[in-house]
Amino acid sequence: MWTIKTYGIKGGLNISKYQFIMGYFLALIFFSIASFIFTKKSFLHKKVLSHGEFKSVPNYYGYCSTIWTLLGAFTLIFVLATTKKLSLELFTLATLIFTVALNLFVQKKLSGEFNARKHFEKAFMIILKITSLISIIITFMIIASILLEALRFFSQIPLTSFLFGTKWSPQSAMPGAAGAGNFGAIPVFLGTLLITTIAIIIAVPFGIYSAVYLTEYANKKFRSIAKPILEILAGVPTVVYGYFAAFTVAPFLKSLFANFGIPIEAESALAAGVVMGIMIIPFVLSLSDDVMNAVPDALRSASLGLGSTKSEMIKKVIIPAALPGISGAVLLAISRAIGETMIVVMAAGLNAKMTFNPLESVTTATAQIVTLLVGDQEFDSNKTLAAFALGITLFVITLMLNLFALIIVKKYREQYD
Repeated sequence: MWTIKTYGIKGGLNISKYQFIMGYFLALIFFSIASFIFTKKSFLHKKVLSHGEFKSVPNYYGYCSTIWTLLGAFTLIFVLATTKKLSLELFTLATLIFTVALNLFVQKKLSGEFNARKHFEKAFMIILKITSLISIIITFMIIASILLEALRFFSQIPLTSFLFGTKWSPQSAMPGAAGAGNFGAIPVFLGTLLITTIAIIIAVPFGIYSAVYLTEYANKKFRSIAKPILEILAGVPTVVYGYFAAFTVAPFLKSLFANFGIPIEAESALAAGVVMGIMIIPFVLSLSDDVMNAVPDALRSASLGLGSTKSEMIKKVIIPAALPGISGAVLLAISRAIGETMIVVMAAGLNAKMTFNPLESVTTATAQIVTLLVGDQEFDSNKTLAAFALGITLFVITLMLNLFALIIVKKYREQYD
């Protein structure tokens, strides 16, 4: 807790560091809005009095004033933050005085001859480049952090034993290379492939056919209602889908197969795959719908004018023209399914098996990562480091799928006027 002296009042005001930071940034936001409004009105007044033409509209002068004021304030905050000898009161007073003085200085320097629009657009472009660079740096930091830990794992467990081994039992493995036989990842990736295949079998037909109906058959009123409702499914948290799979779909499938005398486990790949397919239907639908809508109406009219029926037009004109985009949507949906965790943990189980039977309990790479990193773990053991090995493998797989999708879209994309 920090204490700010309140003169004339006994004691002081006790606030936490986070309360102070939030309050201070809210004050800066309020001041920036006030600066924009004041500068804009000031230049409106100057424009009326001068009867002259400024090089920019008053809004841009307000933008420039706000940007430079905030930039100076954040720079001073960074400088003063490194000086630990300043008290909280002096820190606050110094930054506020500097911010006000800088704002007044900027407003004094701004004039009608100054091209505020060009200056603002240049500053905004610099901000965009900086944010893009930060995103790239963060991405490389994430990759490096996973890769370094994965390399520690592979320094003790051979890569061939990990990629081609048929037994996955990290909990029973002892530290060192002696436990290499317990880190065979084939059962884990077989489970991932099985559940992803079931999900894609459900999501792709439903998603594409729904997109065809909404694009070519549904009227505008129904489309405006149905598409947002379907896309709401994409915003539902995955843990909700997990509960739906574990407490609704899995018991239903168990009772259904029991009527035919077919045994099915309480946690099965089928239950997880079905719910995962439902989850990614909006993903395929939305992307496919956008691609089909991009096909020019001239192609539709030409096909119908040559005597084609609507179904023939869709099969022979619309879908072939939109096929690159649809293929990209399917590959991106596969990447989404591979990376799903909660549904698998709650509905598919954690048993690493060499099986293609969807009625059995299996596991996936993401589920194993969660299992290996839950609780107090030591990051110098093969058991924990195996999670990073699975993570970097999944990263490579999804990266290859995404690159393949981009290649397909770019190579076969049609350019329409």
